[in-house]
Amino acid sequence: MASDYNVSVAESVLPWRQRSARRAATATFLSPAVRRLIQEQGVDVATITGTGRDGRVTRADVSGTRPRLAGAHDEAVTLNPVQRRAGEHLLRSTQVAAHAFVAMEVDVEDVDRVRRPRRLTFLPFIARAVVDAIREFPWVNATVSDGEARAQPAVNLGIAVDLEYRGLIVPVVHNAEHKDLLTLASDISAVAKRARARSLTPDDISGGTFTITNPGPAGTAVSVPIINQPQVAILSTDGVARRVVVVEGADGRDTIGTRAIGVLGLSWDHRVFDVAYAAAFLGRVRDFLQGRDWQLEAG
Repeated sequence: MASDYNVSVAESVLPWRQRSARRAATATFLSPAVRRLIQEQGVDVATITGTGRDGRVTRADVSGTRPRLAGAHDEAVTLNPVQRRAGEHLLRSTQVAAHAFVAMEVDVEDVDRVRRPRRLTFLPFIARAVVDAIREFPWVNATVSDGEARAQPAVNLGIAVDLEYRGLIVPVVHNAEHKDLLTLASDISAVAKRARARSLTPDDISGGTFTITNPGPAGTAVSVPIINQPQVAILSTDGVARRVVVVEGADGRDTIGTRAIGVLGLSWDHRVFDVAYAAAFLGRVRDFLQGRDWQLEAG
């Protein structure tokens, strides 16, 4: 997100010193590292004011500038490397995988009640439910190579992270099957922060076996994601809203109430398993989210 331009350290600690006039950025005032950052973020160099010594542009100056997106004035924008690589990767996925999709509504009232006081998102709860469901449906956690599908023993969860509307990257939480709710929450937060800070390591983005994408905070109803090759399935988590529903009371009678209801969608490769398997897996994720004692697990 955009922020005010930063002031150099020398200027901030020596207010009495006469500050040199800030100059608009030109090629003369761009280091190689800053040039790469400008290219990656798609920033218009003419909009940057250098705050470094002698008007040089710093990384902070670039990070504090809004991306130059095409809009009302029909601007031409060069795709950055992340966007190009993602586009090529996802286009290939649509060409090699037999994409199919199924979605289900999920009552996340109990999850909502537990997460709010702990300032957690829904994502780690969903990740925890996914990991447990994969134990019963291992082919969801498979990869395809050279015409052969192989169910993977480790659950390495890819978490799609938005880079301020300038592309997506999918860092991986490795060995998620060995992690409890709070550890998953911490690890997901950590890889997302490293992704947005452009500080991921090669290990952070390799070895994924199942991906979760989370457009729900934007209020989406149903999303149909593209499978992240060579994986065979990807889960989308859509918006949660309070709805009036029929619920079973303590006495077994139906009653009307309001509950937090969300939607989970699964895109999968029909070459590897069919709709019955996909729906059963998604139903098991729903069962865990609705039936687990999250209060006990969250501590």
